[in-house]
Amino acid sequence: MKTEEIRALGPEETKKQLAEAQRELFNLRFRHSTRQLVNNRELVKTKKKIAQLMTIQRERELGIAR
Repeated sequence: MKTEEIRALGPEETKKQLAEAQRELFNLRFRHSTRQLVNNRELVKTKKKIAQLMTIQRERELGIAR
């Protein structure tokens, strides 16, 4: 999901996406520790998605318009 697409979402949808991404990261970490994860790059992608969502949420809290 691109940054512009995330910014187009409403605050509630952003929270929902963040919770979903955090749940996905938990599952990926679990699969990684049990050596069932095939593509390790998924961990990095999910962490980046979480960071983007959190950054946009913080921008909204501070009232920064982009």
